[in-house]
Amino acid sequence: MSRLSRLSAGIATTATAIGAIAVLTAGVASAATITYTAGGTTPVTYNCTFPGISPQPVAVVAHLDAPSSVVHSTTVTPSNVNGTATISSTVHSLLTAVGYDGIRGTASVPVSASSGTLSQPAATGLNIPQVIYPTGGAITVNIAQVATSSIPNWTAPSAAGTATLSLTSSLSAALEFHKKSTNTWTPWAMSCTLKATSPVQNTSFSPSITVS
Repeated sequence: MSRLSRLSAGIATTATAIGAIAVLTAGVASAATITYTAGGTTPVTYNCTFPGISPQPVAVVAHLDAPSSVVHSTTVTPSNVNGTATISSTVHSLLTAVGYDGIRGTASVPVSASSGTLSQPAATGLNIPQVIYPTGGAITVNIAQVATSSIPNWTAPSAAGTATLSLTSSLSAALEFHKKSTNTWTPWAMSCTLKATSPVQNTSFSPSITVS
């Protein structure tokens, strides 16, 4: 074989090897991390307890980051768990009437999985930062994962398919409400129950997770 022929054969062999490595690498590449949202584009409404007034509706938006797909039987931990709870201007007026103008505390948000298993039933210790609200208008309460939060791990099922994480029919918060007249904080254990609607509200985080 001529030197040129040997060189050409070597190049072809190297190219084949590189191609094979590329295929193998593509097969084990990490899935992209995406944001999952509960209820899709529609907030999930809960009826929540407040100090001094009857239970009132609160519109909850919840997000989490996780891989777009996972290998069966592997375990992942969602990150950047966060959301908002919107208190309407009407409820704000009721709170103002009984003297409250601020909030702070932590939230506990139970979750479920359509398949696979969760290491614990809820994300706990989600931070609600202290805020004193101006008079009037809706109140947006921010809820966010912090270093002291505890987030459940999710282990994918043993078979390929899809899985869906969801909010459950309840959530709770260990809060303090600010009393304007005395500049003091009043502890309050808030409990929230999913509002009954027809059709039933969608509490699922979308999209579903692909299990390979």
